[in-house]
Amino acid sequence: MLYAVVMSSALPPFPKPQEPFETPSLLEVGTAPGEPGLRADAARNRARLLEAAARLIAEHGVAGVTMEAVAAAADVGKGTVFRRFGDRTGLLMALLDHSARRLQADFLGGPPPLGPGAPPLERLRAFGVAVLYRTAEQLDLQLAAQPEPTRRFIHPAAGALRAHLTMLLRQTVPGGDCDLLAHTLLASLDPALIHHLTRQCEMPMERLEAAWLDLVARVTRTDPPD
Repeated sequence: MLYAVVMSSALPPFPKPQEPFETPSLLEVGTAPGEPGLRADAARNRARLLEAAARLIAEHGVAGVTMEAVAAAADVGKGTVFRRFGDRTGLLMALLDHSARRLQADFLGGPPPLGPGAPPLERLRAFGVAVLYRTAEQLDLQLAAQPEPTRRFIHPAAGALRAHLTMLLRQTVPGGDCDLLAHTLLASLDPALIHHLTRQCEMPMERLEAAWLDLVARVTRTDPPD
């Protein structure tokens, strides 16, 4: 099962949230916090740089993505890349932005069970499976773009995932400390852990998916799906 099966292939229009309460807004990604909307020419240049970075990843892996290499591939000065993304981590995070936006569009307004229309427990199960496969498919990029520890949990993308998971938990286990439970569940989907389990321990993805469903069942005190 691939995340592409769970997630729509194209970014849909911003969905109108259908959650009953505490719905996180669709994350605005692609610009740094506090950065004003990009002019049309700046947006085109930014897209050109990201396309160049994506080509480098396809040809050489994440290790091949440096600020100098992206500047050369896009035929711009190195300073342009630094002004737009700040540093290599900022560039890599920008490459993950579109995927993060697609995922959020799916769980906010996509088809069930990931999107609205399914019971909260089913959405909780589908959420973890989608994040698991998305992370596995982009593992090298996810690891390379990992923010430093002090910024890791305050990044907007991480906050959006946590807010959505907390909302589903409050609907499923009212009375529980859902804020901390959300952190606990997301820890099982950490890119470094998935790297360790799949590449160092050689565990199949099916086992990790089953483990997520088992963990959800234990946290919510429900039976796992058949």
